[in-house]
Amino acid sequence: VLAALAGCVNLGLDGGGKEASEITYFVLEDAGRAATLPALAPTRTLVLTDTQAGAFYDTDNVAFSKRAGTRGTYQFARWTERPGKRLTDLLIDRLEKEGLFRAVVQTGTNVRGDWLLTTDILDLYHDAATEPGQVRLVLRAEVSDLASRSLLGRKTFVQTLPAASYDAAGAHRAFNQAVTAALNDLSDWLKTLSAKP
Repeated sequence: VLAALAGCVNLGLDGGGKEASEITYFVLEDAGRAATLPALAPTRTLVLTDTQAGAFYDTDNVAFSKRAGTRGTYQFARWTERPGKRLTDLLIDRLEKEGLFRAVVQTGTNVRGDWLLTTDILDLYHDAATEPGQVRLVLRAEVSDLASRSLLGRKTFVQTLPAASYDAAGAHRAFNQAVTAALNDLSDWLKTLSAKP
């Protein structure tokens, strides 16, 4: 009882919906989309910082919520990588495939960039208040011009998608859909910014 009250026991299921016996590791993935080439050849280099996340989400724990304003973590489910690191890798891959920029590099390289993109995970959890629940991803992005040191745009992307089942495995499928949709929206937004004079 004390363990349950302390949050050590969550929905009581492992990644596959059976009684938990071992930890299941889940990979955040981007299903991608057919890339559309820009009308003009890209001329800018984008510098990308690592996606940041609050302390609660900056772990390999898969988060859920049973009541509004609360968070817990699955006992037998983990991410293979911290979501911030994984989202950074997925974002680089996506932007390179869609060809919006001449190059996409991370901070810390010796490449001189034109724009700086910073991203923050504000929410990433399985809302399990009712079965099967839904996942919620809130991602904030900010683009700055490195030459003028001016803010070009800031936008928050919110994705809420139903879980396939009332467990970590069902939530995982919805997390992947949410990540794909958020990257679609973010890429479209960057394309709009790039088209401006």
